[in-house]
Amino acid sequence: CARPSAVAAPAMEEGPALGGRRAGLCVLCGLPAAGKSSLARGLRLRLPRRRGWDCALLAYDELIPPEAFAPAARGAAPSGRDPLPSRWKCHRQELLRCLERFLQALPTGGPLSTPAGCAEATWKRFVACCQEQGLLSSQAPDAGDCHYLANMTISRPLYFILDDNFYYQSMRYEVYQLARKYSLGFCQIFLECPLEQCLQRNRLRSDPLPDQTIYQMATKIEMPDLENNAWEKNSLILKSSECPLEDNLQIIDLLANALENPVKQNEENTEQKEVDRAICAASTVHQADQTCRRIISQAMKDAKDKNVHPSDMKNLAEELNKLKAEFLEDLRQGSHLKNRICQQNSGPVTSVTSSFQYEATTIVNKYILK
Repeated sequence: CARPSAVAAPAMEEGPALGGRRAGLCVLCGLPAAGKSSLARGLRLRLPRRRGWDCALLAYDELIPPEAFAPAARGAAPSGRDPLPSRWKCHRQELLRCLERFLQALPTGGPLSTPAGCAEATWKRFVACCQEQGLLSSQAPDAGDCHYLANMTISRPLYFILDDNFYYQSMRYEVYQLARKYSLGFCQIFLECPLEQCLQRNRLRSDPLPDQTIYQMATKIEMPDLENNAWEKNSLILKSSECPLEDNLQIIDLLANALENPVKQNEENTEQKEVDRAICAASTVHQADQTCRRIISQAMKDAKDKNVHPSDMKNLAEELNKLKAEFLEDLRQGSHLKNRICQQNSGPVTSVTSSFQYEATTIVNKYILK
């Protein structure tokens, strides 16, 4: 993971579907000890019997080595920082590469070899996991480091259940991108569980996480936003106390609907556009704020040079700062203005700051000419 490519998200160029086979990716998310692993194991056992689907479970806690947690195990992460170490993020990216390599082999049956940018140890753990679940055949003596898919009936849908915390939307969005690239079904199940109950369950585990890690994750966790994120529309938010969840008809309907309505490769990337607009807006407001501060500083200097009375200087500063706050708030709220500014070649804050400059000068002249 020393190279930048090892931690970057996998390239999501559009590619072919999986040779006509229906497949889906189901993301389980929620706080540690919320009940995700129990649900994942239940689905792994019941879906083949109830729906005739092939089902594979990718449990991140089992596929990522214990040393990836070492920094968190020694103590709490500093305030404001991600509670999970960067090595954990690196391994998550490698697992996505392994999954993509498997998906690429589905239409032809293999062979599979270690994906680029993925550690050999990670690939071996992934292969062993797939072999245990009957997805990969045992390696032939002359196969080298290649592996082949086990004989699976193409008419049977295949579901991958991804069991991790996925506490940021961006983590789940990477899986959605993979589903879009290969025209797979995609859905999410978010398990709600009271923080204290998660802490109590975690403490009973053989290798518990530090309480502080769960506390910090609880402040950062982002639930699926079904209204504003089009890519999260196939999501369920369930109470973890509802047992047994694997028999919940809502879950079965969610999984079936995702299979019947795979993500389209050319589907408009609404979420990414929203993210880009948010980044653009934040950048615009920041630049405008910095420029307005410089204008105010110069205006105060001009007023002082013109011998404006100290009491008036105080009033002038208050007026200018109030004006700045109003301009920035208008900029935040005026989406049409933000989008237009972001598209200008002459500069992102030119129109805003020129207007501010004009009104600030008018206020300063009022005090100078007093």
